[in-house]
Amino acid sequence: MSFTTLISVAELQALQQRGAPLVVFDCSCDLMKPEIGPAQYAESHIAGALYAHLDNNLSAKGDPAVTGALSGGRHPLPSRGKFAAWLSSIGVHNTDQVVVYDRQGANYCGRLWWMLKWLGHAHVAVLDGGFQAWQAAGGAVHRGDEPARAPTTFAVADPLVALRSSDQVLAHLGQPTQHVLDARGAPRFRGEVEPIDPVAGHIPGALNRVFSSNLGADGFFKPAEVLRTEFEALLGSRQPGHVVHHCGSGVSAVPNILAMEIAGLHGSALFAGSWSEWCNRPDCPVAQG
Repeated sequence: MSFTTLISVAELQALQQRGAPLVVFDCSCDLMKPEIGPAQYAESHIAGALYAHLDNNLSAKGDPAVTGALSGGRHPLPSRGKFAAWLSSIGVHNTDQVVVYDRQGANYCGRLWWMLKWLGHAHVAVLDGGFQAWQAAGGAVHRGDEPARAPTTFAVADPLVALRSSDQVLAHLGQPTQHVLDARGAPRFRGEVEPIDPVAGHIPGALNRVFSSNLGADGFFKPAEVLRTEFEALLGSRQPGHVVHHCGSGVSAVPNILAMEIAGLHGSALFAGSWSEWCNRPDCPVAQG
């Protein structure tokens, strides 16, 4: 059995106990203080887990060779080949079940979940409840670095998820085959505040669903039937396959994608450049309110 959306602590422990081909990633992060994620990992992480750095491993931040090609914004995607090369260098096999987690309500680990799907790797799941759930269950933890794994050759396959560029979103703006869903907080969506980007507001016609809405008060994803009811209430008659998700920089939009998949609402896309790319293009319109 493989896990493709969520995995529970008990299910992960069962995989470990039977020695299944498995790679676990800690993706803990703080956008405003990048040093915090690595420090949290060094202090304590799931025993055997590797660390995935948002800026260094899961984006092409500061790399002019790729910025703007696949996506722009603060966390542009690396090429699929470059990302696969990193996976190869740290010993990930195409046959591995990958499990990703963080300490921030699945805000950051979803990025790695989506990127592996983008490489055609189906067997990747988010640890429901994150590191907090692992600790609460008495799961084994480790401090410091993990032993290096032998390098592999990770093969790229056809994408299992859809990616949209700012050109594509702009070209289909206002059309019935595209519905933009913004995962940022409501004040940022309305344009009342903008703590990071140079322009406040949202893409005209966009709907707003804050990424944290997918979790219950206990830190776990809401049941599939609850998520489905909530998304259907928001989307109305709009088709799931016409939904394009975005946020500030293509990271916190992914929990909405994952939640739709859990709910059985398949086929939505990611605008990875998100607001940080959109608002820096003078030809892209902005709405407020």
